[in-house]
Amino acid sequence: MPTTHSQIATRIVSTNPATGEVLGEFECAALSGVQAAIAQARPAQAAWARTPVRERLSIVENFQRALHSRKREIAESITREAGKPCAEALSTEVLVTLDAAEYCLQNAFAVLRPEPVPHASLMMKSKKGYLLREPYGVVGIISPWNYPFSIPATQVLAALVAGNAVVLKPSEFTPAVALQLKRLMDEAGLLPQNLFQVVIGDGATGAALISAGVDKIVFTGSVATGKRVAQAAVAKLIPLVLELGGKDPMIVLDDADVDVASSAAVWGAFVNAGQTCLSVERCYVHKTLYEKFLQTCVAKMEKLRVGNGMEDGVDLGPMIHSRQLQVVESHITDAVAQGARLLAGGKRLPQLGENFYQPAVLADVRPAMRIMREETFGPVLPVMSFDSDAEAIALTNDSEFGLAASIWTTNRKRGEAMAAQIQAGTVMVNDVVSCYGISEAPHGGVKSSGMGRSHGRLGLEEMVWPKYVDSDRLPRMKKIWWYGYSGGFMAQMENSVDFLFARHWWQRLAAGLRSLAIFRRKGRL
Repeated sequence: MPTTHSQIATRIVSTNPATGEVLGEFECAALSGVQAAIAQARPAQAAWARTPVRERLSIVENFQRALHSRKREIAESITREAGKPCAEALSTEVLVTLDAAEYCLQNAFAVLRPEPVPHASLMMKSKKGYLLREPYGVVGIISPWNYPFSIPATQVLAALVAGNAVVLKPSEFTPAVALQLKRLMDEAGLLPQNLFQVVIGDGATGAALISAGVDKIVFTGSVATGKRVAQAAVAKLIPLVLELGGKDPMIVLDDADVDVASSAAVWGAFVNAGQTCLSVERCYVHKTLYEKFLQTCVAKMEKLRVGNGMEDGVDLGPMIHSRQLQVVESHITDAVAQGARLLAGGKRLPQLGENFYQPAVLADVRPAMRIMREETFGPVLPVMSFDSDAEAIALTNDSEFGLAASIWTTNRKRGEAMAAQIQAGTVMVNDVVSCYGISEAPHGGVKSSGMGRSHGRLGLEEMVWPKYVDSDRLPRMKKIWWYGYSGGFMAQMENSVDFLFARHWWQRLAAGLRSLAIFRRKGRL
């Protein structure tokens, strides 16, 4: 992300990655435009924060209905701008967003309402305590191109329901999808003007969003850009959530069902042409199943159809742009040069277009190879063998990333025991990727995969800050810990400590009586 606002582009051109067709040109927001958006959002947010949660949820319900009624239209628009097959756009974007809206409808009121805070200490029993969850104000969301609808939509819904205003900066590759999300929210009605705005631009526009002074940043993207976002936010003490991708491992144990696990590996590695932060990017298979697993994966991969995502029966669409395709090629070239076997695929498909690439299966990879250490973000399944559960865990944890992982076994207890030893924000036993579609499940990682969470209760709580309210029920009673400290104050405190924490009941009773006597002498009663 550039640090100087003079680098902000003036226009952005959106193209269809499958055909190269220009879908639209969009004016980029300058720094002044970003500042204006935030300034306009503040009075709208102040009014919105006073709106009861149940009334805010009526917007979510209307949005959900509008999205459902236009599900195919939205899916097709996602496919045109992001390239993924229309069926994937429907399942991984539209369906996920509908479910996120349903989660808000069913749970937001319970999560956001005041929460009593019981006091265990007898000295504090006269107090009533409760927790309020206050909206931050204006939340800046910087979203990626690989899931241009579901990622920002789930975050926008959580932020709005919690009482915030939102300024969304979508990827420069997928601005049209973000604007369609904005239109759907506008159609839901009742939103105060300027409560939800979209600013179009490149990385410098995202930098302007931070420097202009939003109250929280939610960023999804690469580790390198995420670090720059974090540095800029910390300099202004802006809290943030970072989802920075992963190098997600898949462990296939010696008792796994090879047919099931191989199908999962092929889908998990190639869904959205591998351009998924939860993609299977490292696959570890027990040595007794290794060759059979490879053969099965290759056979299934070769049946996949690559093409324009708008066509029926297409399994993989194009990659988003040629630069990402070059990253995939460089990782495969490096692996093969170091002894890996390219079993199938791994070729450009120029007859389809410049962004099309045949998915690849690699065998005999090693941990030091780039393809096992750096995020590839493309349709490649690299596979290596292991000897023991302990080795598989060590290989899995030997990574700077920690977003998600999966374990494959017919013994669920064994898988769950291993899951406890994996360093990742999510560990799935006998499934891949789909954890993102569980609206109740928090999404996020550890290590270089980021900080904070989206989705579920934790995702809603990221959009608020906690305020503790303490109300004393005895307003006419002086507190024993107030001044003065002379006249036996030390003895009074010792008696109070003994009354609360002495080992035996009679010791506590004696201390209480002594304390009461001192209390009366000092005129506190």
